[in-house]
Amino acid sequence: MENSNKCARKKVCFVTTIEMTVRAFLLEHIRAMSEIYDVCVIANTENPDFLKPLEINVIVIPVVIERKIYLLHDIKALFRLYWLFRKNGFDVVHSIMTKSGLLGMVAGFLARVPNRVHTFTGQLWVTQSGFKHFFLKSIDRLLAFLATRILVDSNSQRDFIISEGIVSGAKAYVLARGSITGVNTEKFRPNSQARADIRASLGISDSDVVFLFLGRLTRDKGLLDLARAFSKVRNRYNNVDLMVVGPDEEGLRERILEICGAYSDMIYFEDYTNIPESYMAAADVFCLPSYREGFGNVIIEAAATGIPAIGTRIYGVTDTIEDGVTGLLYEPRDAEALASLMERLIKNADLRKEIGMKARTKALQDYSNEKVVSAMLDFYEIMIAGKNNECMCN
Repeated sequence: MENSNKCARKKVCFVTTIEMTVRAFLLEHIRAMSEIYDVCVIANTENPDFLKPLEINVIVIPVVIERKIYLLHDIKALFRLYWLFRKNGFDVVHSIMTKSGLLGMVAGFLARVPNRVHTFTGQLWVTQSGFKHFFLKSIDRLLAFLATRILVDSNSQRDFIISEGIVSGAKAYVLARGSITGVNTEKFRPNSQARADIRASLGISDSDVVFLFLGRLTRDKGLLDLARAFSKVRNRYNNVDLMVVGPDEEGLRERILEICGAYSDMIYFEDYTNIPESYMAAADVFCLPSYREGFGNVIIEAAATGIPAIGTRIYGVTDTIEDGVTGLLYEPRDAEALASLMERLIKNADLRKEIGMKARTKALQDYSNEKVVSAMLDFYEIMIAGKNNECMCN
């Protein structure tokens, strides 16, 4: 009888903090990889069956991994991960996000998991100073040291963390042209019905120029700069609105309304949506005034929807916006410059259309979900075979 070990499928374990991370970044990877490998997902969830309605049949193991530092909880989670890794004999442990990355890579190293992968989606320490900057940067260095390979979701971020001494160039890889998961081009597309429905539900005229921010409401996302810029352009143009969609993690809503003052009635907030593509279809311009980004997947989603983007000239964003071609760039924290670019697009509908069309073409060509998932499968095949991965950025 043939040795059954020759036919055994390799075991892969994804580790993350929250269920939302799996939903946002890993669904299609897990779906495709489960056809080839035995896949397990470890996440902080109270519903281990949350993937079943999506017809993704993999094992989900709940482990309480807090996003913030809670020493006793973190030590308990570390020992739990170590025990699970030893018990299941995973061939690959793959973490995403900082806390799950640190715990996953430490536990994987101690459990002698042969392939330990972490995906960087941005650096928390970039906007910090003093001890916090040093501490967070040291965590990134440690988990990069303990990992056998690092995935980075943009080429500019890869260059940055190499230059900062976080990881060596031989250890860091980018899938396809960048992004963790790419963009679902069937879901994110121009949609006149969604545009009409969302605008009607909010009482926005079809002729208004609508700017959109979609993401977590934090100071690092530059929301207060966007509020100041919107206030300036709304003072000059009556047909301008702003949609802000996403969870308010730092209580910024009141401050945004305060900044906009008399124009606050033209700002429409939505705390959470499971149809981001509809809000993008309803908008005319997407804004990402962020101070730090690993890649900015929302930009390519907006691009696939056919709308131009205004973003900051920082690593991660410059990968997704070609200035003057698929969007417009400005220096971070410069609300005056942001207002100027917003005004430029308000006054020129033809320019909005031209940039939006070019952005959609680039998104379909370079960032399709299928292309990024295929690159991940290739990455895993080469890694598990014990070969050195070639840089997958082309």
